[in-house]
Amino acid sequence: TEPSLLLLDEPAAGMNPHETQEVTTLIGRLRDELGLTIILIEHDMGVVEGISDRVIALDHGEKIAEGSFEAVATDPAVIEAYLGHNAQGARK
Repeated sequence: TEPSLLLLDEPAAGMNPHETQEVTTLIGRLRDELGLTIILIEHDMGVVEGISDRVIALDHGEKIAEGSFEAVATDPAVIEAYLGHNAQGARK
């Protein structure tokens, strides 16, 4: 078959930094060379940033932000959800 969609759940889980970089590169190549759409669930932000054109952040199953990695990573709702209220002041 010629798949057009690849679903990945935490592909870098349990990997060391070198392995994580290799799998990130591989996933990016699959996307670029085969034209695959990739839906990725991942908590390693380096992997997310290295692969994603568009990011959606969820908090308890609810979408709280959508956009580029940079836009989502700096969104106040995302920072609040993942780092807590006090993290807002610490980033300034």
